Amino acid sequence: MLATAHLSRSALLFLSRREGLKDVATRLGPLRELAGRFIAGETLEEAVQAVKALNAQGLMASFDHLNEAVRTVEETRAEVGEYRRLMTRIDQVGVRANVSLKLTQCGLLFDKALALENARAVVSEAASRGSFVRVDMEQSAVTQDTLDTVRALHAEFGEAHVGAVLQSYLRRTEADARALCAERVRIRLCKGAYLEEPRVAFPDKRDVDANFIRVMKVLLDSGVYHGIATHDERMIDATLDYAERQRLPKGAFEFQMLYGIRRDLQVQLAKTGFPVRIYVPYGKYWYPYFMRRLAERPANLWFVVKNMVKG
Repeated sequence: MLATAHLSRSALLFLSRREGLKDVATRLGPLRELAGRFIAGETLEEAVQAVKALNAQGLMASFDHLNEAVRTVEETRAEVGEYRRLMTRIDQVGVRANVSLKLTQCGLLFDKALALENARAVVSEAASRGSFVRVDMEQSAVTQDTLDTVRALHAEFGEAHVGAVLQSYLRRTEADARALCAERVRIRLCKGAYLEEPRVAFPDKRDVDANFIRVMKVLLDSGVYHGIATHDERMIDATLDYAERQRLPKGAFEFQMLYGIRRDLQVQLAKTGFPVRIYVPYGKYWYPYFMRRLAERPANLWFVVKNMVKG
């Protein structure tokens, strides 16, 4: 059973990286409809309406425009433009939200200098508005480049305007967390959702969870405002227990969760006084993100297949 689940997850993660499927998937009506569970819409305005609804429940948000692994300069410039429009709209509407940005949508896969230039433009816009940009972490092949870019932006704009993401399934993460905390870089800690080799990432979930708890303690001890991103109630309970033992106030950190996943838990935590931020993805190119969400629980695949057959 475990071997079958692992195979299903690996297959889904492999498919998430097939560029040729991205355009095909976005034209399949039934798949688009099902993706709506995890995606706030294909347009900025649909995402804004979703965030307004979250705010009404006491939840904050982080917008993410979906379009990773961009391959042309023109596309990267379009992404910068989209983020500028997004931040303008956040201010106009007055929603409680910031933004998340992937460096591969800024050109990291083909021009590191261009990626830094584009990311800098987005962070500069956020800083001018008193807002914050979370630079997302992607596959391990770009981990070091991503952290190098965050450090360059952090040196210029400071902890109030830019932060990083670390993934507990990577073996290097605890060391990265200690180094970044010493530099006062704000971190979102998550488990990770990419297909990686065992030499790079822990293959056993128990090790991933144990590393998550170790790194969570490093973050909470640092005195920096971090995000603990998980839907796993065991990880949440471990965080709450450690925060209580360290006598940390509820506003010392925030919980973060994904749009459409464990909505009950999101609201429950917010009602108890903990800051909770929801990661809200939107955009036409939702396919890779959607496939990674399926891979986190391969049983969801059968739900998708059944609904596509019915449709």
